Amino acid sequence: MQPNQPTDYDQPVAYDKDGRPLYAHPPKSSDPPQQVVQVTRPLDPAAPTITPETLKKHEASVAKHPTLNLSKGEYIISEVRRHWIGLFGSIVIGALLALLVIAGLAMYPTLVPSGNPPFDALLLPAALLLVLIGLGTYIVAWVYLNNKFFLTNESVIQEIQTSLFARNEQTVSLSNIEDASYTQSGILQLIFNYGSIRLSTEGDETTYRFHYVSNPKKQIALLNNAVEAFKNGRPVVSD
Repeated sequence: MQPNQPTDYDQPVAYDKDGRPLYAHPPKSSDPPQQVVQVTRPLDPAAPTITPETLKKHEASVAKHPTLNLSKGEYIISEVRRHWIGLFGSIVIGALLALLVIAGLAMYPTLVPSGNPPFDALLLPAALLLVLIGLGTYIVAWVYLNNKFFLTNESVIQEIQTSLFARNEQTVSLSNIEDASYTQSGILQLIFNYGSIRLSTEGDETTYRFHYVSNPKKQIALLNNAVEAFKNGRPVVSD
């Protein structure tokens, strides 16, 4: 068919699988004409408007936590630290070891009547051992307390400290959080009001957990309110 040649609607334009002819139908006069809409986007999109109050909160959050990767206008709503009870076992073990060393020094004349080796020769090793016990207990507590959970007006940030020289950060946008819940199991968790927080994200079904959270019910309420406000385009405010 040549260009601009009128279509012959009496002639078949194709055939189906059974060999029956298929015909073209002329357009109806009532059909609206086709329109082409072109949409252009600026090379440099306009930056979102940040109120002075939001900017002030952002600057305060950056000053308090300079290591966090906060976007412009993002500020911290809630900072969650681990409950002290998670350190109870480590502190008890450190204290018992220290008492054992001190008790050994106090009872040395009774345990070793011959005085060989002399008591003075044990003072320096015992002091070094006490320093090592105290330093080890401090490092365990430092690593434990440096696991933190931050809720901002845009995301959830989890700082994970696994050892003295191993640290990483996980960030989840509030728009990607599909489910947030907490659990408290056992009489100790109910008495001392601590538990675990669980977050599930959309798409890749990734799950994030944060244990030994103080007052987990309150933290989950703050988080769910922030997620709902963020997804509905409302300002995310703190409690």
